[in-house]
Amino acid sequence: MDKLERIKELVELLNKAGKSYYSEGQEIMSNYEYDALYDELKKLEEETGCVLSNSPTVNVGYEVLSELPKERHDSPMLSLDKTKDREALRDWLGEQKGVLSWKLDGLTIVLTYEDGKLSKAVTRGNGEIGEIITNNARVFKNVPVTIPYKGKLVLRGEAIITYSDFNRINEEIPEMDAKYKNPRNLCSGSVRQLNNKITKERNVNFFAFALVSADNVDFKNSRAYQFEWLKKQGFEVVEYKMVDRDNIIDTIAWFEKTIVNNDFPSDGLVIIYDDIAYGESLGRTAKFPRNAMAFKWTDETADTVLRQIEWSASRTGLINPVAIFDPVELEGTKVSRASVHNISIMEGLKLGIGDNIRVFKANMIIPQIAANLTESGNISMPEVCPVCGQPTRISEVNDVKTLYCDNPECQAKHVKSFALLVSRDALNIDGLSEATLEKFIQKGFIKDKTDIFHLDKFKDEIVAMEGFGEKSYANLIEAVEKAKDTDLVRVLYGLGIDNIGLSTAKLIVKKLKGDPQAVLSVTAQELTDINGIGEVIAEAFVRYFADEKKKEEYIRLLGEVRLKEIEESQETEELAGKTFVITGNVTHFANRKELKELIERMGGKVTGSVTGNTSYLINNDSMSQSTKNKTAAKLGVPVITEEEFITLAGLEDML
Repeated sequence: MDKLERIKELVELLNKAGKSYYSEGQEIMSNYEYDALYDELKKLEEETGCVLSNSPTVNVGYEVLSELPKERHDSPMLSLDKTKDREALRDWLGEQKGVLSWKLDGLTIVLTYEDGKLSKAVTRGNGEIGEIITNNARVFKNVPVTIPYKGKLVLRGEAIITYSDFNRINEEIPEMDAKYKNPRNLCSGSVRQLNNKITKERNVNFFAFALVSADNVDFKNSRAYQFEWLKKQGFEVVEYKMVDRDNIIDTIAWFEKTIVNNDFPSDGLVIIYDDIAYGESLGRTAKFPRNAMAFKWTDETADTVLRQIEWSASRTGLINPVAIFDPVELEGTKVSRASVHNISIMEGLKLGIGDNIRVFKANMIIPQIAANLTESGNISMPEVCPVCGQPTRISEVNDVKTLYCDNPECQAKHVKSFALLVSRDALNIDGLSEATLEKFIQKGFIKDKTDIFHLDKFKDEIVAMEGFGEKSYANLIEAVEKAKDTDLVRVLYGLGIDNIGLSTAKLIVKKLKGDPQAVLSVTAQELTDINGIGEVIAEAFVRYFADEKKKEEYIRLLGEVRLKEIEESQETEELAGKTFVITGNVTHFANRKELKELIERMGGKVTGSVTGNTSYLINNDSMSQSTKNKTAAKLGVPVITEEEFITLAGLEDML
C-alpha cells in the first residue's frame, strides 16, 4: 500500500478508536494495538513529511476571533467563461489535451505553504480581496498541516460540505427557519466562523483544483502532472479525466451519469488545457482566463399539470407544501412531486390546481418547479394540520412565510418515539425506518403506537408509495406479525419512559414477576427497593403511567402483542448486588453485549463507567494503562480477566 494511503487509513482508524473510547466509553482495540498503530503513523508522517489536519499526532488549538482579517490577492481570481453546448466545448479544446473535472459547489480557498507548513489560507471573497481563515483551514477534515515539499507552494481548491453531513447538521437544528438551505450556504458559514472549533465540527472538506505556484519544481508542462504531484503532498484533488476532441463528449456523458451518486454538491464541470505554457500564453479577458472553461448542465425540463398540493408536516412543526403533478421523465427517472419549500415560493409562483407547470432537476438531482405557465393562484392555506387536525398558523420571518402546527402532541413531532418502539431492542420491526415512519405518520397511517400493528389497512397506498412495492409491503407485514411475539421488557423499553433503558426495564420486570398489570400500580417506593434504581428513575416511571393517555395507550398496546412468560430457569441470583464494567475485547463470548446479558440474567448490573459503586472491572488486559484501569486502581476496584469472571460466576464449564 502507498505510504500516503496508509497514513489516511491509520488516521481514520485511530480517530475512530479515540472517539469510541473517550466519547462512548468503549474500546474497539487494546492500548497495545493503539500504541503500535500510533507509532506506525508517526513514523510514516516523519518519512513522508505529510501530516493531516485530523491526525491524532496533532494537537489542534482552537481560537476565537472578533472578526476575520482581510487580504488582497496577489492576482485577481477571475470567474470562468461558461457554456452548455458540448460541441462548443469540443471546438474550444481543438487539438489540445484537456483536464476535465467536477465544478464543485462550495467556497474557493487559496492555501499557502512555506517550509512544509500551512502558513496562510484566504477565501476568494470578491476576487480581489478575501478573508484570512488560516486557523479554520487547519481544522478542515482533510487538509495537510505539513507536507513533504519545503518550498513555497500556493494552490487553490474548493471547500465543501457533503450532502450527508449537510443533512446530519440540519437534522440537529430544531427550528426550520434556522436550517441551512443548501450545502454551499452551510459551507460558507462554516469556513468563515470566528471560532474554529465550530468549523471542525462541520466536517469541511477541501479539494485542490489548481496549483498556482511551487518554487523549483518541474511539472513537465502538464496540469495533470500537477494534480498527481499534489496528491503526493497529501492533498485530495478534484476527480478528473484526461480528454481530447475524440473522447470529450463520452467523458461528459460519464460525469453526467455519475453525478446522481455523488455525496458532494457539483454544479457542472471545468476543463483546462493540460499544456500549461500554451494555456498561459493565451492570456485573459477582462473577466475570464482563456485557458479554462466551465461547462454547465443543460437543465432538462418537462411541462406537466399540477394536480395537488400535499401539505407535509415535519417533526419541527413546519408544514411544507409539496407539488404533486402528472408524472414526467427527467434525467432518466420518472418524477411526480417536488418540494415548494414554503408559502412565499408557492405564492410567488402563483400555483393553482390544474396549472401547467415546467419542472426540472436542480444539479440533475432535486426536482424543482421552474415556472408556472398559467398562474391561476387558486390554492388556499390549510387551516388545520394534516396530521393532527389542530389549527395552523402562518409565520413570517425576513419576508419568508411558513406554515406551522403548534400542537405539542402532534404525531409528526414524535417520530423518534415511534422509532424507539420499533427499534431492535424493543419490538424489532425491520422495515420501519425513521424516514418510513415519518411518511406513514404524514399520510395518517399511524396516529398512535397501536396503529403500527394495523398497517395492512393501507396496503394499496403503501404498495403504491415510492420505494415500496408488493415485496417490501409483504416483508413489512411479516415483520409486524413477528413482532407481536415479544416480552414485557421490550415493551417497557419501547415506550421511551425517561431514564428507562433496557437494563432498568429488566430489573423492573423481574421485580414485578413479569406481570404487565402490576406495571400500572407499582409505587416509587417499591421501585427504589430494587438494587440499581434510584428515586429519579422510580418517579419518572410512576409519573409516566399516571398520565391517563399514556396508560390507555399501554393497555391497548398489550392487547396487540403476545407476551412471553419469563423463563425463571434463566434468571439466577449468583451476581445479585454486584456491578460490573466491561472494557476491551472478549474471547469466551461473541461480544460484550452477550457478556452483559449473562451478567444481568444472573442478577448483576452492568454500567459504562467505573465509579465507587463498581464491584469489578472486566478487562482481559489487566495491566492496561487505560483510563478505566487507572480509575479502578485509584478507587480500589478489582480488575479481573474474562476467565476470572467466569470462575466468579461459577461457570467453569465454559473454560
